[in-house]
Amino acid sequence: MFGKLTWADVPLHEPIIAVTLAGIVLGGVAVLGAITYFRKWTVLWNDWITSVDHKRIGIMYIFVAIVMLIRGFADAIMMRTQLALAGPGHLGYLPPHHYDQIFTAHGVIMIFFAATPFVVGLMNIVVPLQIGARDMAYPYLNAFSFWLFVVGVVLVMLSLGVGEFAQTGWVAYPPLSDIKFSPGVGVDYYIWSLQASGLGTLLTGVNLFVTILRMRAPGMTLMKMPIFTWTVFVTSVIIIAAFPILTVALAALALDRYLGFHFYTNEFGGNPTMYVNLVWAWGHPEVYILVLPSFGIFSEVTSTFARKKLFGYKSMVGATLAIGILSFLVWLHHFFTMGSGADVNSFFGIMTMIIAVPTGVKIFTWLFTIYRGRVEFTTPMLWTLAFLVTFTIGGMTGVLLAIPGADFLLHNSLFLVAHFHNTVIAGGLFGYFAGLNYWFPKVFGFRLNERLGKYSFWCWVIGFYLAFMPLYMLGFMGMTRRLNHYDNPAWTPYLQVAWVGAVFILAGIGLLIAQILVSIRERKQNLDVTGDPWNARTLEWSTSSPPPFYNFAVVPRVDAVDAFYAVKKRGLPPRPKKYEPIHMPRSTGVPFILGVFILLLCFALIWHIWWLVGASFVATIATVIVRSYNDDIDYYVLADEIARIEKAPVALMKRDLNHVYANTD
Repeated sequence: MFGKLTWADVPLHEPIIAVTLAGIVLGGVAVLGAITYFRKWTVLWNDWITSVDHKRIGIMYIFVAIVMLIRGFADAIMMRTQLALAGPGHLGYLPPHHYDQIFTAHGVIMIFFAATPFVVGLMNIVVPLQIGARDMAYPYLNAFSFWLFVVGVVLVMLSLGVGEFAQTGWVAYPPLSDIKFSPGVGVDYYIWSLQASGLGTLLTGVNLFVTILRMRAPGMTLMKMPIFTWTVFVTSVIIIAAFPILTVALAALALDRYLGFHFYTNEFGGNPTMYVNLVWAWGHPEVYILVLPSFGIFSEVTSTFARKKLFGYKSMVGATLAIGILSFLVWLHHFFTMGSGADVNSFFGIMTMIIAVPTGVKIFTWLFTIYRGRVEFTTPMLWTLAFLVTFTIGGMTGVLLAIPGADFLLHNSLFLVAHFHNTVIAGGLFGYFAGLNYWFPKVFGFRLNERLGKYSFWCWVIGFYLAFMPLYMLGFMGMTRRLNHYDNPAWTPYLQVAWVGAVFILAGIGLLIAQILVSIRERKQNLDVTGDPWNARTLEWSTSSPPPFYNFAVVPRVDAVDAFYAVKKRGLPPRPKKYEPIHMPRSTGVPFILGVFILLLCFALIWHIWWLVGASFVATIATVIVRSYNDDIDYYVLADEIARIEKAPVALMKRDLNHVYANTD
């Protein structure tokens, strides 16, 4: 009845896992008890679980991303501790099979379930506000995309206590990920968690693409869009083009494992290198899915806190488009050592060097924006300055690895690990933290604590350099990736320094959580009574902080790239004497219910519970059919209700503009 699932698949015999599971269960019971005690179930269901509001969905994305960041970093510090201890004559404290699961889970969680949802959450919140839209083009699809992502999160977390996770590394290369060498359910958890979350990301990309193309405010041409919206637009195109490749690659791997196909096996004409090509044809564009929106955030932050217009708007747009195109022409530099030949390696090496050119254009654009500006060293600006230095180092090491001859020496070493983290953390995560601090007051109406934000920043930056600069040295010294112990005593001091860096990063994450909690507790003292002067250069200024659920009572007209500057010249538009009703989507629990059925379907596929596969599949299809016949899905916000809501925010908006008039050129 339960397929392959038995009590033996719950690894209570391993102390680390048993203690972790006990902590998770107790924490879950405490949270559920608190929700029940404070009678918040109705609010949770009506305002969050069933919401189709892009702002609430974006907040939920970021909340889950931070939770998974903590889980992924827990894996990271366990690995760093293992390597700091497992020197000559010592095996450390983690068994090899457990270390390999942690090693794989860390990469999967950080890429798919921490970084990707963090940036998708920011895009969800900000893009409609920047372009003058009341919501995403497809609100129900937006909610469904989120719950598909949650399905992947739940599956990864379930693998901790029911069965195991993959022991293949985060890209799961065959033949190691084939059924012959990974007969357990770990790779199946990997496949179905990534398929669910990947489909959610793909649908979000489609949603953002249509939203930006079709729902911009009157007068906002493509060349009048904010830079962040431009980077999201190019990112959505990359998502639409890249994620189907991952879907196909994982589907073929699933057919190999479940039905004995031979796409990736040497027997019967299969070829494992085809999987490597497919995964990196998705994987390198994925790097720019993570990094390009951060570039947009840095552009907004730099312009705001240098008190200047962004230098070279058109060149920044051109560089963004160039990166979007070139991101699909460099994937083979991830496996120069695979034997593709000198001509192929040369082409991809040259293309990798070329993609550094538009990235360099962006770096100089930010530097010229800062030049002779009145720079205010706020938390978002500090993250931006740290990015400029750290990402430049990562870019230079990337150009070094783009040389096939150098890559032959460094490819499988910790030098590559350091480069990857140098790029993704500095280019991605630093930007997300800057965006979180920058747009938090717009979303919630009060600011994050600046003092704790700066403490978190310094712990992260110090920890980053201590954790990853030694890995560059270890790479030159010959230490390869994926080791769980070693016998060279010369490596031990560097690995111990890297462990100290991980502790600093742990402190940075703790201070980030403290910053949010303290800011919530002190929100009455930190009320952003000026509206939000930080975000005054795009259409965010024209709605209150936080915005009403419909965003804009009257969608403003855009006549210039810097929408705020244009309004400042001609004056604040008069308050309408009469509002028109606004058409809005109604909240619904259908996306959540579909997510539950798809979760059951994926879990049943992992454990070969075939009756549950059939039942959950039928339930999913039936729910979609029933939903398609539901006519009562939208409603109108009446003019009187809009007038009542707008009465206070209009006064707030005037204070916002008056404050910024005094502080902005």
